[in-house]
Amino acid sequence: MTTAFSSQRDRAATASPRSMARAGGLHPVGVFILLAGAFLPIMDFFITNVALPSIDASLHASASSLELVIAGYGVAYATLLVLGGRLGDRYGRHRIFLGGLVGFVLASLACGVAPNVGALIAARIVQGATAALLIPQVLATFHHVLEGERRARAVALYGATSGIAAVVGQLVGGLLVSADVAGTSWRPIFLVNVPIGVVVILVAARIVPSTRSPHPVGIDLPGTVLFAATLVALLVPLTEGHSLGWPWWTWLLLTLSVLLGAATYVVEKRSEQRGEVPLLPPSLLRLPSMSRGLAMVFAFSIGFGSFMFVFALTVQNGLHADALHSGLAILPMALLFLAGSLVAPRLITRFGRAALSTGAVVQLAGLASLVTVMVGNWPHVSLWAMAVPLALVGAGQSMLFAGLFRSVLADVPAHLGGIGSGVLITLQQSGLALGVATLGTLYLTLAPHNVAHAFADVEYVQMAIVALLALSAAALPRFTRATAAGIPTVEA
Repeated sequence: MTTAFSSQRDRAATASPRSMARAGGLHPVGVFILLAGAFLPIMDFFITNVALPSIDASLHASASSLELVIAGYGVAYATLLVLGGRLGDRYGRHRIFLGGLVGFVLASLACGVAPNVGALIAARIVQGATAALLIPQVLATFHHVLEGERRARAVALYGATSGIAAVVGQLVGGLLVSADVAGTSWRPIFLVNVPIGVVVILVAARIVPSTRSPHPVGIDLPGTVLFAATLVALLVPLTEGHSLGWPWWTWLLLTLSVLLGAATYVVEKRSEQRGEVPLLPPSLLRLPSMSRGLAMVFAFSIGFGSFMFVFALTVQNGLHADALHSGLAILPMALLFLAGSLVAPRLITRFGRAALSTGAVVQLAGLASLVTVMVGNWPHVSLWAMAVPLALVGAGQSMLFAGLFRSVLADVPAHLGGIGSGVLITLQQSGLALGVATLGTLYLTLAPHNVAHAFADVEYVQMAIVALLALSAAALPRFTRATAAGIPTVEA
């Protein structure tokens, strides 16, 4: 087995990307191109945060409309992710990846030229839907084509890409909004996706292999519709309720979301009992590595999504910094996340769950320091004063990202790779959208009275989540190294 993995590495080092793709393999350049394709949609969720004040000024958007610009993308993204994985398994991951990326580029163009906030929200929903088609194909391709250390490294890099895209999104967004290219204000944050996406499409068409599941399954239409309805019924009232004064229909939708969630579970369970493969297979969710890891990914994403949303608004609306300085403020977090992501796979292989707990503690220390700086120095908070706390936050997050992604997918069978990766990113994206809808709404409620304390109150909730993650890491499977082959594996 060791010889097989050595020969795979040798082929990756000597063969051309095109010839490897024709032979069904994936060159390291192909790994990079797939990660680049995943980078754009993930970055797009966060790049908008720093542009919200500019969008407000340009399109006269309400606070709830601004939340929908973020959450509308997230809802469509989360709703269709599992379906995207299923389509890739059945019709070919290469084909669905390219089709989704083409749709994403066109939707980005529509966002960039949107004449009003309604058109922008609609285009963002389409963006999220097309992103849901392409994203699951990345992890599924890694799962299907790569083996051993190459697979573990690629999955860890995907986790790193997710976090880096989130942080870099706000930095790039600040640069583009401040540049005000030809008086276009916030529009380049979407238009920049067009040339980059076209390049990725052209290269991926040549060097990414065509793969599909050897056991493709049908589309679970009832499960897809029920799951989508559950998310919409939950997130729409949470996003719109505060600004509208919580009318009766918001409470009706929240109640309906509970009923729809229960119905989804019953339908999926019965579907699997009939021998079908449902959208969210209960048997897959019962894997210890997946069930425990998914719960932690979901909690982590709630805190992370809310942090990126409220930090951008605090710096711009509270400290009255421009978009450029708002983006630069997050730079220490981005740099330490990048550095941490490079060493995280090795540290996790060596120290296992202790590395995740340590990462959570480091992030907790950074958040506590950041709240102390914000509240103690308000309103005279400099970027330098926030640098060290944000660096700690980024370093801790990088360890959690890499470890949680690795744990969730560790035991997923290869033929369910598309479904497993879709479930993982669905929970991640649902958590991000829920964080904006809940903790973002809490911030918008408290900010008119005291911005610093509103930020602090939201971060206290996130700190509680991170503390819980530090303790919960002990419930994850133990990361070990297989002695015979040197392959990173996990055991329950």
